[in-house]
Amino acid sequence: MTKLFGTDGIRGKANVHPMTAEVALKIGAAVGRYFSAGRDGVHRVVIGKDTRLSGYMFENALTAGLTSSGMNVLLLGPVPTPAVGLLTRSMRADLGVMISASHNPATDNGIKFFGPDGFKLSDAVEAEIEALIEGGVELNPADKIGRAKRIDDGRFRYVERVKSSFPRQMRLDGLKVVIDCANGAAHRVAPETLWELGAEVIEIGVSPNGFNINENCGSTHPERAAAAVVEHGAHVGICLDGDADRVILIDETGKVGDGDQFMALMASRWAAEDRLANGALVATVMSNLGLENFLQGKGLRLERTSVGDRYVVERMREGGVNLGGEQSGHIVMTDHATTGDGLMAGLQFLAEMIRSEKTSSELLNNFEPVPQLLKNVRFSAGQVPLEDAQVQGAIAQAEADLAGSRVVDYGCGSGILAIAAVLLGAREVVAVDIDEQALQATRENAAHNGVADRITTPAMSDITGGPFDIVLANILAKPLISLAPTLTELTLPGGALVMAGLLTRQIEDVRSAYEPAFIFDAPDIEDDWARLSARKADA
Repeated sequence: MTKLFGTDGIRGKANVHPMTAEVALKIGAAVGRYFSAGRDGVHRVVIGKDTRLSGYMFENALTAGLTSSGMNVLLLGPVPTPAVGLLTRSMRADLGVMISASHNPATDNGIKFFGPDGFKLSDAVEAEIEALIEGGVELNPADKIGRAKRIDDGRFRYVERVKSSFPRQMRLDGLKVVIDCANGAAHRVAPETLWELGAEVIEIGVSPNGFNINENCGSTHPERAAAAVVEHGAHVGICLDGDADRVILIDETGKVGDGDQFMALMASRWAAEDRLANGALVATVMSNLGLENFLQGKGLRLERTSVGDRYVVERMREGGVNLGGEQSGHIVMTDHATTGDGLMAGLQFLAEMIRSEKTSSELLNNFEPVPQLLKNVRFSAGQVPLEDAQVQGAIAQAEADLAGSRVVDYGCGSGILAIAAVLLGAREVVAVDIDEQALQATRENAAHNGVADRITTPAMSDITGGPFDIVLANILAKPLISLAPTLTELTLPGGALVMAGLLTRQIEDVRSAYEPAFIFDAPDIEDDWARLSARKADA
């Protein structure tokens, strides 16, 4: 059987395997058996959904499967994903189910699961459930079939929980807020919450018809909300996705922010209030290096995980951290919720606007991003991305460049580049940074990826064994200029020097500091950012 579970439950095009009613029936029976086996008494499951037309089909199929295994089903109707996590725990349910494909098109759908603690299931539990699905489930006798009941006040319970996370004596009077609900699960709860707290609300994406979820609106298409912010003179825009577990913020000028800037704001604020548990923020490998540098400057740590809010939450729980998220807008605050909650995160931002008396543009500009470029490679059903010729070519080129090489990663941060270099064939990497916490993070991440034996983390003054085949430097222009003699000495004749994180206006100053010792390629420029690559002249 093909693996069903991905990074966030099961997802695909509706009425195409695995997202069919037949498979959903089997899934319901299997998870019902898993969470009721060996436990006496009444067993409950709560089911929520977003506004996709196919949600009706999957709601009924899952209900049939779950009741066949003896589970009593509580149907919440359209509610945000975080509401399912909340109500699973609040209603003492054995299991929570959310029917949603998040930010995907309306023709897709998905199924996410929450355990009795309100947190998403682990990989190990999902593997056991998948084995049950494959093996089949023995049905309960007729007198042990479960019941189904519709819960009409689920969204109201959620609204009250969200409002309880907002400072009790604070109101939103005087704030004009554009809220884009993506024609999704929060199309009623989000505007109601903001209005109840006193905001003037301009609504977008609040008319779902089963087919228009995420269509030219919401967090994946914030342009409409950005235009509305400018048109109405709003103080801020809040864009949710289809199941409202992520948020994208828009400042008063119409500029779209990202999750990294918001996490920087919250981490620094909570740290100042002694609310940031263990002095750390958890984010994924996609978060900008600028966020990491910002946190280090405040004596805080950034711990990175694989992509997916589930992995962020797992790391948070392991390390006793209460704030985490993704660049894409999943913001997790475990003091208040068990998963990403876009509306709750938006309220926290509004509270900070009121407390600080700063504009949204000021609060969404906490650090200067280090340039990075993410390009999606599209592939059709049946294709394997790693078998794509372009992807294979890029990997082959990187492996050829790094094979057997000795590398210095200057300004290593959490060690992402160092680890990647080793995995692509580097014989040895020396990772250095001015921050001891960064070096510790590099050591931990290297061990986690099984490459600790090939990455060393000496103090900058203790680098030995040079010169090196490749020198990487992802630091600011001023230190790059002052370090020119050091980095030149560390590079072998004919070796490569790569310097990133430069503004285009800084190219000439940096390049002149290294010439004539190095022969430079044409700079790689993306918007206002540049990367310089050079070869050291032969002795």
